[in-house]
Amino acid sequence: MKKYENIAVMSAILQKIRDYDRIVIMRHIRPDGDAVGSTKGLQRILKLSFPEKQILLQNDDFSEKFAFLGQEDACLPDEDLADALCIILDSATLERVSSKRFSLCREIIKIDHHIEDQPYGSLSWVEDRRSSVCEMIAAFRDAFSDELLIDKEAATYIYTGLVTDSGRFRFNSTSPETLRLAALMLSEGINTDLLFANLYLNDFDSFSVNAEISRSIRITKNGVAYLRLTNADRERLGLTQEKASETLLLMESIKGSLIWLAFIENDDGSTRVRLRSRFVTIKELANRYHGGGHECASGATVYSDAELNALLSDADALLGEYKSTHDGWL
Repeated sequence: MKKYENIAVMSAILQKIRDYDRIVIMRHIRPDGDAVGSTKGLQRILKLSFPEKQILLQNDDFSEKFAFLGQEDACLPDEDLADALCIILDSATLERVSSKRFSLCREIIKIDHHIEDQPYGSLSWVEDRRSSVCEMIAAFRDAFSDELLIDKEAATYIYTGLVTDSGRFRFNSTSPETLRLAALMLSEGINTDLLFANLYLNDFDSFSVNAEISRSIRITKNGVAYLRLTNADRERLGLTQEKASETLLLMESIKGSLIWLAFIENDDGSTRVRLRSRFVTIKELANRYHGGGHECASGATVYSDAELNALLSDADALLGEYKSTHDGWL
């Protein structure tokens, strides 16, 4: 058994896995690469290691972007969850868990890399310095490699989350440990050409759509880049909620814009806000508007134009303050 800072709780989690015959794995709503990769990666590792156990993914939504990684499992009847262990990955709060049926399970375990604002579960393993939950799952397998098996399929799932949540290893959450664990996944023979083609190639029509959306990007006085997509915009452009959320990436390379925001209207009339930054801490800003997340990658929700404008004004003030006290920003 290899030495890790949180080896005690990791060992306790493995013992719980040994104790249960039925294990269900859940993640946060509107899943990204880390949520999908970590859940499917853990499921595959546990299936390989404990073939006698029933290990299922139980979620109520699905990601089109990561559909190439395969489908998830059909929902178990409620009564079958009563004797199950539920492992929730990549969700800081219970409110953001995709399936609300976690409450039917006998026991809950939390594995997450967000700052812990809401503890939950009989066991909680949280490391907010990690680049991703996939990095944690890779470490979990590495710590108990004498018992936990891995193959190319599991490694591909985990590497997907490592790559996407670290911004292709560009974000400052990428550490030497991140790269060491990524190398362990690569050693399983991952086809990175195929993986990156699925992750980063776009249909030709998307270029004209992105060009139109780019023309709607605006910059505040202090350099906050932002765009807004209403439901009417999405319908006109043929964008799903998931595709609309990806428009945030159109702003990440604007020089001088250290904060960028995408306001995406939801079907219920509220507006989902995706917040990203370079150098500037935005988590506290997201917290003030019904959200949270990481220091430089957060999410929020606003429920009126007045609230939207207030968030934008606060973001502009935050960036202005940062620029006034820091030299050499990009």
